[in-house]
Amino acid sequence: MLPKEHTLPLILTYLRIVAIPLFVAVLYVPESWIAERTASVISMWIFILAAITDWADGYLARRWNQTTPFGAFLDPVADKLMVAAALIVLTEKGYVDPLATLIIISREITISALREWMAQVGNAKSVAVNMLGKVKTVTQLVAIPFLLFNGVLFGLFHTNPLGRVLIWIAALITLWSMVVYLRAALRPAAEGEGDG
Repeated sequence: MLPKEHTLPLILTYLRIVAIPLFVAVLYVPESWIAERTASVISMWIFILAAITDWADGYLARRWNQTTPFGAFLDPVADKLMVAAALIVLTEKGYVDPLATLIIISREITISALREWMAQVGNAKSVAVNMLGKVKTVTQLVAIPFLLFNGVLFGLFHTNPLGRVLIWIAALITLWSMVVYLRAALRPAAEGEGDG
């Protein structure tokens, strides 16, 4: 049996963090080593496998009752780092609109700061993850592999236009969810001032 601080769900989270520089590095390997098309496919599969561990570590932690405060902290951090790293690289390569990347990353920083503040004032539940946030995450995790692949899939369509549309949908959901979180967080404060 693994020590509590080194449970399998937590190890999967560590692996997801390790995968971040790996899938980024693959995209910058010289073409004399790996063809660009091959590098795109490899990076896509690394990202997909990392995303699968996101689901697996949460599922296993709950099923085996191995949730820990550190795991609860590290899991969303790993998710945000993975998405941010992918979007920054894809933007640098011209596969993603910079404004969409700016919106998504800015939202994550804002909501993370908001959650820290609400935790300090004892009102963390008002900014707990809701369904809108989950839809945003799923949309991102579908869009990014299409963008990483950046080629014709099964001879049917090029993945980049679809990936760009999906990432903009994710960006719009991101803005919407941020407004929902901000209203939920600020409402108790406003009510408190009204009571005074």
